[in-house]
Amino acid sequence: MSVLARPRVAAVAARVAQVVAFVAGATARRGAKVFPECPGTMRQVTIPTSIAPAPAVVYRPATRDPHPPVHVNLHGGGYVMRGVRFDDALCRYLAAEAGVVVVNVDYVVAPQHPFPAAPRQVFEVVRWVAGHGAEHGWDGRRLTVGGQSAGGALAAAAARQAWEQDGPAIALQVLHYPPLDLTTDVRDKRSMVDRPVLRPWMGEVFDNAYVPDPAMRAHPLVSPAGSADTADLTGIAPALVITAEYDVLRAEGHRYAQRLREVNALVAHHDVPQADHGYDMNDVERARQMYAVIAHHLRRATRPAPPATT
Repeated sequence: MSVLARPRVAAVAARVAQVVAFVAGATARRGAKVFPECPGTMRQVTIPTSIAPAPAVVYRPATRDPHPPVHVNLHGGGYVMRGVRFDDALCRYLAAEAGVVVVNVDYVVAPQHPFPAAPRQVFEVVRWVAGHGAEHGWDGRRLTVGGQSAGGALAAAAARQAWEQDGPAIALQVLHYPPLDLTTDVRDKRSMVDRPVLRPWMGEVFDNAYVPDPAMRAHPLVSPAGSADTADLTGIAPALVITAEYDVLRAEGHRYAQRLREVNALVAHHDVPQADHGYDMNDVERARQMYAVIAHHLRRATRPAPPATT
């Protein structure tokens, strides 16, 4: 255990990482050169929540449907990086190929807003999206949610809260290489390669900045793949789970996929071969393949119900 296991030190390290990313403009440069065939029509919205206003970028598909389905996207970044622009290519692709409005959310991050701020805010965003489709041009009754890395975990948390609070109805949760067990020490998570993308020091910064109290890491909104969460999840939103073969988070993704399978809530589980965490950020062709899989499942989950026969 290093000094980064101390929450105060992890918080300082997380703030430094935020400043470095801002100065470098890392989030601003990603996406513009990827999938030029999906130009996207975008606008900004601000979603009111009890935690803080949540800025979001709305991507609208080219469709004749005046109220297409809507997908809430949650970016990655270890719960500490603000990266709404980081998923621009993904959001443009899903809007174009799945025919959905994509609401790409700039949720609050740690250490400024430690757990449970982010999952609570994200759930409020999902409820708002479900209830305000008429004035914003989407069908909140055909709602999906998903995310990459930490965003995938927050998507799982949103689906969990919707299940616990009787809505809104979520047609699909997309969990893309998510961290789903913070009760297991990051140094005990193994990869098939010697130097995986997620290094132990990164996990210490992310975990301790996001959930400073170790006792809270067993919370179902943090660690649904942890051993402490034994609730019967029958009725939770159907899920598409995507893991990566070399990712240190692979095992917990597999455990949660199995848990969902046992209650008939697993639509599909794809394990991307010879890929590591965040593979889609630097492998355009692999990204295209898996984004196509996501788009396919979004289309299936949100297609209109056939008319009733008499």
